[in-house]
Formats: sequence, structure tokens, C-alpha cells
Amino acid sequence: MPAGGGAVNLPGDGGVISRWTEHLAGQDTVEIGQRLPPHSPDCAGCGPRNPAGLDLQVVRTATGVEAVHRFSDAQVGAPGIAHGGAVALAFDDLFGFALNTVGSLAVTRSLTIEYHAPFRLHRPYTFSAQVAQREGRRLLLHADAWDDAGQKAGSAAATFVVVDPGHFAAGAEQGMGRGD
Repeated sequence: MPAGGGAVNLPGDGGVISRWTEHLAGQDTVEIGQRLPPHSPDCAGCGPRNPAGLDLQVVRTATGVEAVHRFSDAQVGAPGIAHGGAVALAFDDLFGFALNTVGSLAVTRSLTIEYHAPFRLHRPYTFSAQVAQREGRRLLLHADAWDDAGQKAGSAAATFVVVDPGHFAAGAEQGMGRGD
């Protein structure tokens, strides 16, 4: 169970939060080279049911996590180039997977992206991320992205803050009214 673990049950949520946090906690058992399951089916970064999402396919590595991704026409910014926000989403979601290596639930406090080159649509980019440092509840993460020619296209740094499962309870409670 992630740091600050323990089941969190909301009246009327049907155990959504406890099942989700157990799902995330179980990802730390994924072996190097194996694919990690999505954060949730509807996640904008990795959820296979999100038609507007990236559907990232993330693999655990010896030092963190990695994903190869091609931005599609759905993520266009300037003609032929991925929107910077879509690139930021890829980095942020990948950081969420890197948290598996420390076994903690955490949320993004800050995210800084350096765009070294345009991210072209329909070209593969290899993203890799790892937790660089832990200071109490504060996690510092780093990621890079390379194009298919081996040129660095971007890098990112983030600060995440470890939270307990109850942090997500308010969001789940609000989501329950969507008619799911």
C-alpha cells in the first residue's frame, strides 16, 4: 500500500478510492521490462477509454519508466507539430508512473518543460522518467524525450508531494454524479 495507505471509503462511492489506491499500490510489483497498467481507464495520459487521451504505453525500467509515443492529429498545435500542452501531459503522466518506483501516492506541485525541438506529429518519441531525489514528502523527478534520430526533443523536471489516499476522495465524490 502506498505511503499514508489504508482503505478510504466514501459514502456512496462504492469503494472507488480504495480499489484505485490498491490498483496503484500493486503496480510496484511490475518487473523491469513489463508494461505498467494505466492509472485508470479514463486517464488523459494513459487511459485506453479516453478518446481525447494519449493512451501512453509505459514500461518499467531499471531506473524508472519509459514510453514510446507518437503524437496524433488529435494533439496538433501548430501544423504538423504536437501542442506543447500535449507534450506536458505526456511528461506529467510519465512522472505519475515513476512514482511506482518509490511506492507512494503523490500529486504534481510543479512541472517545468524544456522544449529543445518541435515534437512532430506521427513520429516516435522515447520518454524516460525517474525519481531523482526524495526529501520527506517532496519528490524531485526528471525526464527526457528523444526523437527517432536520437536527438533530445525535450526534458522536464517536476516536484511531487506525497499524499494519503484521502486526498483523492473529494474528486471521486464529485465524479460520482456524472451518471457513470
